[in-house]
Amino acid sequence: MAETIIKIDLNKSAYENDKIHNRWHPDIPLVATVKPGDDFIVECYDWTGGQIKNDDSADDVRDVDLSQVHFLSGPIGVEGAEPGDLLEVDILDIGTFEESQWGFNGFFSKQNGGGFLTEHFPEAQKSIWDFNGMFTKSRHIPNVEFAGLIHPGLIGCLPSRELLDTWNKREAGLVATDPERVPELATLPNGETAHMGQLKGEAAKAAGAEAARTVPPREHGGNCDIKDLSRGSKVYFPVYVDGAGLSVGDLHFSQGDGEITFCGAIEMAGWIHLRVNLIKDGVKKYGIKNPVFKPSPIKPRYDDYVIFEGISVDEEGGQHYLDVHVAYRQACLNAIEYMTKFGYTKAQAYAILGCAPVEGHISGVVDIPNACATLWLPTGIFDFDINPSADGPQKKVSGGMDVPLSKDKE
Repeated sequence: MAETIIKIDLNKSAYENDKIHNRWHPDIPLVATVKPGDDFIVECYDWTGGQIKNDDSADDVRDVDLSQVHFLSGPIGVEGAEPGDLLEVDILDIGTFEESQWGFNGFFSKQNGGGFLTEHFPEAQKSIWDFNGMFTKSRHIPNVEFAGLIHPGLIGCLPSRELLDTWNKREAGLVATDPERVPELATLPNGETAHMGQLKGEAAKAAGAEAARTVPPREHGGNCDIKDLSRGSKVYFPVYVDGAGLSVGDLHFSQGDGEITFCGAIEMAGWIHLRVNLIKDGVKKYGIKNPVFKPSPIKPRYDDYVIFEGISVDEEGGQHYLDVHVAYRQACLNAIEYMTKFGYTKAQAYAILGCAPVEGHISGVVDIPNACATLWLPTGIFDFDINPSADGPQKKVSGGMDVPLSKDKE
């Protein structure tokens, strides 16, 4: 039986647990050390540290303190790991807590984080998803149920001092191009809410003021939100500090490609069973700049899809040059509009795209001026036929229900 080397208490604040941190910095102390070949279990808070509740109000999503996130378990040291090595991480298993069989999906207010479609959904909304073994459904979104593919949204190794400085310089430079933008262009260091694990006192205060936020993916891994990193996956991370400093968190019960609602998967607390090994000098041997992974052999089997195309022409008819971001946004909007014809509200449809195992594909990036992206919506998640037919769409979803919304405070 594998040892649980990091434990959490869902009834206590993540700030009270010194094996948890919410920033990236090379000075954060290792909280445990394992050997190559070891396997072990790590428990994880949901990414907000318990700020979101299982209820029918979106006030907590509206008011969430995003300067706190993400709460990560670690960092874990691996004996013999040195800068330039590759840390091989096997995800052996991953699951929910018996006492916490639910998760949440949210749209953040444009004034507090926003999201991929924030101009269309500018205010906070939340849906709650209940787990039944490998399946999930929501009281806020009827007529849909699907199998989850549980995975860590965030996993990576500690950065070196040089890499941390690179991140801060380039992200500060980006913010400087439009410092008043809402949402902001990047999340810069914020020491006030930093939780630096076992680093204490003035050292923690100084490091917290320059520590990188956990919001984006970077060269070390981080918040990549790759839904296929489930049980059976293998990931190869570049090592930047002695011991590697592996941390993990932001567990998702299920997610659509792109995590388009930003709080965009079904977020959950839970546990993950890992095994580690080393490839010495692996970064140079394989020319690695960013992590490489092998996907899980296990995934929900949906073999029939309605596929929506988007091109790089925005909602106002503006032409963009081979812009995949615009193209995928259009594919998502096209799917949302389609689902409303069966009775879903636009918010319910948006939540489905964030939570269900939809697939996103880059289909073309060479045919000027339009890139083409596609969104694959599995038909089997619905309890009615959502395929196009000569009879036209039949409204199957009863009205009067929607994803709870909380208006911005004045």
